[in-house]
Amino acid sequence: MKGLYAITESDSKNLVKKVTLALEGGVSILQYRNKKADTQQQLKEATALAALCKEYKCYFIINDDMYLAQQVGADGVHLGKDDGSLLAARKLLGDNAMIGVTCYQDIATALQAEQQGADYVAFGSFFASPTKPHAPKANIELLQQAKQQISLPICCIGGITLDNASELIDNGADMLAVISSLFSSDDITATAQQFARQF
Repeated sequence: MKGLYAITESDSKNLVKKVTLALEGGVSILQYRNKKADTQQQLKEATALAALCKEYKCYFIINDDMYLAQQVGADGVHLGKDDGSLLAARKLLGDNAMIGVTCYQDIATALQAEQQGADYVAFGSFFASPTKPHAPKANIELLQQAKQQISLPICCIGGITLDNASELIDNGADMLAVISSLFSSDDITATAQQFARQF
């Protein structure tokens, strides 16, 4: 797993159109995250995005909800601190599912996830993030240490822009998870291309 990891906004307006523009720019992994939608809406949106990602040969990950991931045939699920166990997700989704784990700024959590069979780990927030303004902060030293200790692909998240992306890539990030600076861009496709080129 490598490259631009786009995470959808919690806003359904123009969702499919915006994601299509991002996919055209070279997104490698798309995560569906919509905390505001009800179950029915989530199922509808995730089904549409799953089909779109297949068309663009992009990995499709569901945030938090392993059952929704199973329902729509997603490639995997991303688990935060309170989203159920990695082992339960693996049992439900099977050996081929891609399971990612949020580790905030804790390498011990990442090492445990690796032992339990995670496919990638995510650290952050590296910079001030409009999506999660109170998220725990991670830094470049943490990323460097994680790269030495963990053999899984590492995803960085939190306030990532075109201006600060290269610093993370240079220090070992395999993936950059981006929300605002991609989907709030005036030209989503061009922004995705600029992110993707940095890899």
